[in-house]
Amino acid sequence: MKSVAEQLALIRQGADQIVPEDEFRQKLERSVKTGVPLRVKYGIDPTGIDVHLGHTVPLRKLRQFQELGHQAVLIIGNYTALVGDPSGRDETRATLTVQQVEANARDYLVQVSKVVDITKAEVRYNGEWFSRLQFLEVLELTKKITMQRILERDDFTKRLKKGTPIYLHECLYPLMQGRDSVEIRADVELGGTEQLFSLMVGRDLQRDAGQEPQACVTFPLLRGTDGQQKMGKSLGNYVGVNEPAYDMFAKTMSIPDDLLREWFELLTDRTPQEITQLLAGHPKDAKMTLGRDIVSFYHGAKAAEAAAAEWTRRFSERQDPKDIREAVIAVSMLTDGKMPIYKLLVAARLAESNNEARRAVQGGGITIGPEREKITDPTANILVTDGMIIRVGNRRVVRIRLQ
Repeated sequence: MKSVAEQLALIRQGADQIVPEDEFRQKLERSVKTGVPLRVKYGIDPTGIDVHLGHTVPLRKLRQFQELGHQAVLIIGNYTALVGDPSGRDETRATLTVQQVEANARDYLVQVSKVVDITKAEVRYNGEWFSRLQFLEVLELTKKITMQRILERDDFTKRLKKGTPIYLHECLYPLMQGRDSVEIRADVELGGTEQLFSLMVGRDLQRDAGQEPQACVTFPLLRGTDGQQKMGKSLGNYVGVNEPAYDMFAKTMSIPDDLLREWFELLTDRTPQEITQLLAGHPKDAKMTLGRDIVSFYHGAKAAEAAAAEWTRRFSERQDPKDIREAVIAVSMLTDGKMPIYKLLVAARLAESNNEARRAVQGGGITIGPEREKITDPTANILVTDGMIIRVGNRRVVRIRLQ
């Protein structure tokens, strides 16, 4: 096992806060002295089916704790998912059914295993204990926190001022997350910066249960490919861990230059010295390295090199892919041979919805034909011809086949 100083240096890398750091150091010192690994908790709610790079920031740190010899405890929040984490949200999360959560949980675990060694992790579902609670026990749990403290949360304060509803079940979320820490006797809990409130509630509940309170390690929220907002599927600025190697690489190449340090620090194993050296050179070269690092982690070095070569061929040489998917469009969908571009993108499966298609057009990424004519008006009526090429950036390309 590495020394306390070596472990601290690695764990601080990419972290926003360690709270309280002196207690965390003491835990590490005791672990090194006794040889007993720390129990490091990370909880993930299966509220969707796509795990993206933003989710992997704390997961990568959980893997790092594993490599340092500690015990990773992965909480699959099949009960907290039914409540929905209100952290950082200005509205109530949509309610999921038990069946949806169970299906999502199966997919999540497969995707999480791309980052964390599941075979060595302790995987627990919090329905294991919450399903056994009787109503009187729930009442007892609610006595552990005041409404004044709940309303101190930044997200709830904003919603209160705006008159946006705050439902009672949302107030239970921090208590449920904290109870998870009691049940598995966590030494450390990982989470995003917006989750610090819930992580600290865990400390209070552990103390109340006669346990040594956990230390909390938080991480910045990864900004998405737009360089502005937190990575998320609804914003279309995400990179999914299940995406093909080329798509993953090309999306990485599209990020603004000022995201490079953030992505290197949060998504790769490169040292601060290596990152500084890479950023001192040309941004394109740094992005190529970043893209290879990310793709290599999920698809292997060979796939990363192939993706980089394909990107260079398409982008630098402005060539279309060798194999282009065909999209069949019924002639009956056209009016005088034309169709609004946003509807065409959806019909060709280049966008999942009309809104996503409009955003893609407004973003300036749509080109058509051999001359790569750029379309910027989402309502533009496009003459659709058999064999016409449509591109969304350099990643997704289809050939129209009329029938």
